[in-house]
Amino acid sequence: MSPTAPPLTVGFDLDMTLIDTAPGFREVLRALGAELGVELPVEEMTAALGPPLEMMLAPHLPADDVAAAGDRFRALYPAHAIEAVPLLPGAREALAAVRERAGRVVVVTGKYAPNARLHLDHLGLEVDVLEGWVWGAGKADALRREGASAYVGDHVHDVEGALAAGVVSVSVLTGGCPREDLVAAGTHVVLEDLREFPSWLAGHGR
Repeated sequence: MSPTAPPLTVGFDLDMTLIDTAPGFREVLRALGAELGVELPVEEMTAALGPPLEMMLAPHLPADDVAAAGDRFRALYPAHAIEAVPLLPGAREALAAVRERAGRVVVVTGKYAPNARLHLDHLGLEVDVLEGWVWGAGKADALRREGASAYVGDHVHDVEGALAAGVVSVSVLTGGCPREDLVAAGTHVVLEDLREFPSWLAGHGR
């Protein structure tokens, strides 16, 4: 008798993969800049979503102020960023495609987990596991622990996390990383957006 196959588990990034974080991020940056009395380049920073927040703030603030500014950003976030942030096209259908195969959905994100949870709850996205505040290759631990077979993200550092975990890297073009950069990083699959994910999953053999 053959052993029972483990359940399908697919990991997803959150920002710019499942949700369009840009409107909320923009509003929080404006509120933070106003509090700090600093003219942050809001549009430039919003266009470069992906790296950890403190890394994005560092060029614009004294080094000793960055950590506190990051904490204040996260405190301001619920009031400014939840209502304004929509699902990206195909996100709900992508999670449903995993569920239709009796699969598990794991969200592994660089976002502060309590704020990530607010987005999921507000948008009615049910996930089995939420792992927050992990970046790049640091995402591999959660993906391995949960037995993921694929990780879906929008950034070259999401590719890095998938490859470090030894799982299939699926990239979407909704986050601004060009196709050629994602391919150069080693992704296995590039989709225009999550609307293409159910068809890809159907042909993936699980």
